[in-house]
Amino acid sequence: MLKKATSALSVAVLLGSLLAGCGTSGDKAPASSAPAAGGTSDAALKPEKQLIVAGNGATVEQLMKDEIFKRFNEKYPDVKLTYVSGVSTEIVAKAKAQKASPQMDVTIVEGGEQEAGRVEGLWETLSEKDIPSMSKISDDLKTKDNSGVAVNFTPMGISYNEALVKEKNLPVPTSWNDLTRPEMKGNLTLSEISSNFGRSTLIMLAYANGGSEKNMDAGFEKMKTIAGYMPTFAKSAAQLQQNLQNKSAVYTTWTMARSLVQKDAGLDMKFVVPQEGANLVPNVATMIKGAKNPNAAKLFIEFLLSDDVQQLYATKLYYNPVTKVNLPMETAKMLSFDNSKIVKFDLETVGSKTPEWIDRFNKEIAPKVGK
Repeated sequence: MLKKATSALSVAVLLGSLLAGCGTSGDKAPASSAPAAGGTSDAALKPEKQLIVAGNGATVEQLMKDEIFKRFNEKYPDVKLTYVSGVSTEIVAKAKAQKASPQMDVTIVEGGEQEAGRVEGLWETLSEKDIPSMSKISDDLKTKDNSGVAVNFTPMGISYNEALVKEKNLPVPTSWNDLTRPEMKGNLTLSEISSNFGRSTLIMLAYANGGSEKNMDAGFEKMKTIAGYMPTFAKSAAQLQQNLQNKSAVYTTWTMARSLVQKDAGLDMKFVVPQEGANLVPNVATMIKGAKNPNAAKLFIEFLLSDDVQQLYATKLYYNPVTKVNLPMETAKMLSFDNSKIVKFDLETVGSKTPEWIDRFNKEIAPKVGK
């Protein structure tokens, strides 16, 4: 039986607040500048003169530089902002390498990588005293030991080019096991399991066949079949996107947010949460332990939870907000999904087991590519 999130992520917070609270693009949520009970206002923190933020590249980096940084500087004009782009695994590895002398202040990484960094002791503990809006976040999206703050999230699933599916008379996917169907050969692109996309797919293949993140044998067996359908595993999300845009692939596994962004790029991809369920992918902001600009870091994380930034994440990148904000009705509908299918991974297990899974992938799966 699938292990499902049953409490506040009862994504009721999610969709309940999205759909019940949506309005026109001009609607604003109630002002939330007052600090949480027992908290302090941001006026109590004096920011340093600079802040170095690390996070994903591409559209995420563009939004950060073009919109979020500019708005933060309107409020704190004396803070020089620098952005370091990379995939989550690279950012955590960089933070680990710099542990003795941190060169970054804030990271925004996916949940599994954030947990791996927590185990390594890379993140400072955060509190509502300095980041009052932490109190608005569902318990199911909170990190262990308050080692970070979720700033948005999106579900994983299967994405496909509807036009090519019809043209080639291919199946519409409804199950993770559909990835093993013979029709997938030559039509599928997946990422390596060092990426969250590939790793989540592997775990969900285990769940779909009686396993879990604590019993991955079934997932690896299914992935052996899938490997034979592809010339290679993609090294990055950019490569997945390229394979879809040049139509060398019809299907992939990634997040709903990634799928929806493709429409803005002119590629109409359909997204499904398979019948066995899917995990959520939160993006988590952390403050590096020993950060040289701690006040600016705390103020920036609080800023990411503001109504304006939460709305930007939703309308520009199609990430679900983690706080209750009003969204345009069209956006709220696009971001809706069947929350009864959410599978909540044990991120501590995922974080600790990923190196072992990668070794096993390299030994058992990689040699079967294209065979």
